[in-house]
Amino acid sequence: MIVVSAASGAFGRLVIDQLLARCPADRIVAAVRNPEGVADLAARGVRVRLGDYDDPATLRTAFKGTDRLLLISSPELEPSRRAGQHQAAIDAARTAGVGAIVYTSFLGADTQAHGVTAAHHATERALSASGLPHTLVRHPYYSEAFLNAGLRAAVTSGELASGTGGRGINTVFRSELAEAAARVLTEDRHLGRGYDFTGSLWTYHQLAHALSRISGRPVVHRDRNGRAPGAQGWLEDQVRAGALERQTDDLEQVLGHPPATLDQAVTEILTPSTPSAPSAAKPAAD
Repeated sequence: MIVVSAASGAFGRLVIDQLLARCPADRIVAAVRNPEGVADLAARGVRVRLGDYDDPATLRTAFKGTDRLLLISSPELEPSRRAGQHQAAIDAARTAGVGAIVYTSFLGADTQAHGVTAAHHATERALSASGLPHTLVRHPYYSEAFLNAGLRAAVTSGELASGTGGRGINTVFRSELAEAAARVLTEDRHLGRGYDFTGSLWTYHQLAHALSRISGRPVVHRDRNGRAPGAQGWLEDQVRAGALERQTDDLEQVLGHPPATLDQAVTEILTPSTPSAPSAAKPAAD
């Protein structure tokens, strides 16, 4: 039995889609805070169980009979509360006799205990202390934060602005990370591993060239004057500091094929009939 916690979110649903292509539906459990909200998964034959990170009793019940548990990190932003929720899930998994845990961590969590990695660092340590077999899949930022349908406006205006200072960006689409998670959950070769998933490095200058080449309309990159508002400004600050330039081949090794290229992503974004998260991450031969 494979249990996916927090399965009602965008990432959890993508993982379940991938699992359904690999194993019978009745071997997959969606553990969610609101079972009524995933009636569509139940209709596909997936078992649905109540599993609330803030209610350890529900987690113990949800995790019973589990061979592999995908512990998707809580959406809670406050680090100590988030780490506490993860600890409760790990304790429940140990009590329920879960065979192994796969945890969605974040790049740098193995060495950094502050900022966005604080709760992930604490959770990795908790997993190590638990004695449970586990695998760590450390995610980068999602490509959707940068490569999305909003880029069509740059093609229309002929200008792409950023405050990234020309630094490289490593991101991966949710769909690719979901495929990787499903492979880790269904293959034995990953137990005990810690993976640092990264995508192909790209810059906004390269993105402007790709938009021009693929759309057939000139797009020029411009360095933004001043900081972008909200989360975009914070993300660009991280890029400008070089925080998103790390590269490994871990994701390609797990997937068995390279992650999506910038050209693949841009092609799908500029094609109106397709979603912005590229299924083209897979080679055409697959």
